[in-house]
Amino acid sequence: MHAFEAQARDLADLAARGRGRRLIDREGADFASNDYLGLSDSPALRDAVAAALARGVPVGSGGSRLLRGNHAEHEALEAEAAAFFGRESALYFSSGYAANAALLATLPQRGDLVLFDTLIHASAHEGMRLGRAETRQAAHNDVAAFAEAIAGWRREGGAGRVWIAVESLYSMDGDVAPIAALSALAEAEGAILLVDEAHATGVYGPQGQGLAYGLPTANLITLHTCGKALGCEGALVTGPAIVRDFLVNRGRAFIFSTAPSPLMAAAVRAAVKIVAEGHDLRSELAERIATARTALAPLGVPVGDTQILPLILGDDVRTMAVAGTLQESGFDVRGIRPPTVPAGTARLRISITNNVSPGQIAALAERLATLLPAAEPIAA
Repeated sequence: MHAFEAQARDLADLAARGRGRRLIDREGADFASNDYLGLSDSPALRDAVAAALARGVPVGSGGSRLLRGNHAEHEALEAEAAAFFGRESALYFSSGYAANAALLATLPQRGDLVLFDTLIHASAHEGMRLGRAETRQAAHNDVAAFAEAIAGWRREGGAGRVWIAVESLYSMDGDVAPIAALSALAEAEGAILLVDEAHATGVYGPQGQGLAYGLPTANLITLHTCGKALGCEGALVTGPAIVRDFLVNRGRAFIFSTAPSPLMAAAVRAAVKIVAEGHDLRSELAERIATARTALAPLGVPVGDTQILPLILGDDVRTMAVAGTLQESGFDVRGIRPPTVPAGTARLRISITNNVSPGQIAALAERLATLLPAAEPIAA
């Protein structure tokens, strides 16, 4: 028997269902990345990294933050990020996945309830799997469903703290959560609101602070990834100082991980400054979003205001075939299939960034129009 026979069968099954994954090169016009402001390869960030190297910032950290891996660049980033996001403290993680998993594995305690939106990211599920609290889901973006779930849990004898876990802008549907109403519910219930701002950071808010900026902060924890609109890498957890202290002491994903590169921390510091002053970057992106909405609406893209445009085709194999044809035509559009999205909702996830021009957006719409008669979009 082959040593990896079970794995081979699983891969064959995925391929037969049109769900096999493979790595492909970055080619064609960027309609796939999360580099919304176009900062990842910008001269401004290149210059910031060069300046950091020139002043002696090391590439590697050499250990975990608690074992000599801590660097002045980490602490400067955390202080500046806390001020920018209007929070008491910030803690820098190597990735948004690690930060989300650490939050939900560490903070909720036994006897508590984590109530999460049904479309929340896989990293949150990983944290809940590792945690000690009870978990329940609520219908997507339905504040009444969240309220009823809390009430039902209380009626059943639940007496601990409730933690409401949501995203502010959902990465596969491009829709915005009712954050203000969820914040009011959390306040009324004495709950903690955890908001993943991954796809809103840098793009929304007065200076790119995200969609939760300006909400009451006593019971609010926000996660801001640095690898999307900020163009770098890592993630910042912001909130009350006790949250930072508890994660440093109890967060295994933080304690037992090699610290992020001090050079990357320096790059994120520069990105935060660029974003804080980047009204023109956000205005440019808003114009491209409006152009894309107008061009793609006739093809079945839902009406909305964000940079993530899902074109739901339904069938896994057909979705990947259309995506492949677009890639061959010079448009880097990726197909998304279950389990990332619900069964029957395989889609093209069209991401609008400052890396594409209005002309490229129009050309994408024209090419899609030639492909969709054989693969009509379906309702979300």
